Amino acid sequence: MRFADVIGQDDLKSMLRRGADEGRVSHAQIFTGTCGAGTLPLALAYVQYLNCRDHRDGDSCGVCPQCVKMAGLVHPDLHFVFPTNSTGGGSKLLSDNFLPRWRELVAATGGYFDERMWYDKIGLENQQGMIAKREADEVIRKLSFKAFEGEYKTVLIWLPEKMGAEAANGLLKILEEPWKKTLFLLVSVAPGQLLPTIISRVQEVAVPRLDTVSLESYLMSYEGMDANKAAAVARLSAGDLIEAGRIASRDRDGSTDEDFDNFASLMRLGYGDRHLDLLEWAENMAASGRESQKRFLTYATAMLRESYMIAAGMENISYLWGQERDFCMKFAPFIGNHNIERLVEENRTALLHISQNGNAKIIFTHYALSVSKLIGRIK
Repeated sequence: MRFADVIGQDDLKSMLRRGADEGRVSHAQIFTGTCGAGTLPLALAYVQYLNCRDHRDGDSCGVCPQCVKMAGLVHPDLHFVFPTNSTGGGSKLLSDNFLPRWRELVAATGGYFDERMWYDKIGLENQQGMIAKREADEVIRKLSFKAFEGEYKTVLIWLPEKMGAEAANGLLKILEEPWKKTLFLLVSVAPGQLLPTIISRVQEVAVPRLDTVSLESYLMSYEGMDANKAAAVARLSAGDLIEAGRIASRDRDGSTDEDFDNFASLMRLGYGDRHLDLLEWAENMAASGRESQKRFLTYATAMLRESYMIAAGMENISYLWGQERDFCMKFAPFIGNHNIERLVEENRTALLHISQNGNAKIIFTHYALSVSKLIGRIK
């Protein structure tokens, strides 16, 4: 992948290019930001630039043997670690066993995909992705060999926050005493979940959300949107290409998102004090996968925020579209200073307990009844 394939982020491209040209390459770097901002594409373009033998116009050439192999993610000196899982256990948990599907998804999306899309690709339904301790052992084994062809032996770890304690400590040992010409690139959406000792040993490359002009230009050129539609979707997606794609998809087929359906149902049942139906809602949520549950709670927090913005008279800066906007316009009068903080806190508490593998049925039953009580306070 070349820098030219990365949407926007011109300042970061210049910084990375300049550091590489001047030989200022930190052995451990962490690209932080949302997946839709291009953290992974930037990291991949950076690795390709570092190993290219014939730079052209401030970018990798794209045609030398190094570039061709890097672009195909088959270079022998480029190794990947990412969250996986398998009911079979054993060696199936290693990232290498999922590399064909990883390459397919990168090729299909240009590297613009998130955790949800990756789990869908590898068929993780009710399981959580993880990076096991054996991944750190495998990284040490691979890096103990000399580089085959490239300038650097590179390990790219996508979503390192999914590492367990043993895997994180194993990685820490390598970061403390790296081999010569070894490069670690971490790509994270939640760096705060990493060990402080790891954060202290990596150089951060903070990737901001896409600027409006770059995102609008992409939507018009590659998605065929007219200027007005592109401007609206770019604004609503808040500089996130993945979210922009989801907004455009919902608009095209008129479908509703599962998270929206669950949120709207919960709020309607809560306002109506339909406790038996709320218990059924909680059971349905408990039957979904952990990642789906966490995604819903994050989504619900965002929807509550948008409803509060509308209630406060700030509709002009609300990031809503289609049926989400229609629902929140009607729902906004039930959200205000009297309950917004406690509603958001209920979401955060439930998300924390789900992340800690608590009993989902108990968590969502308590959550649904608590939300019902808070919504009902305004009646």
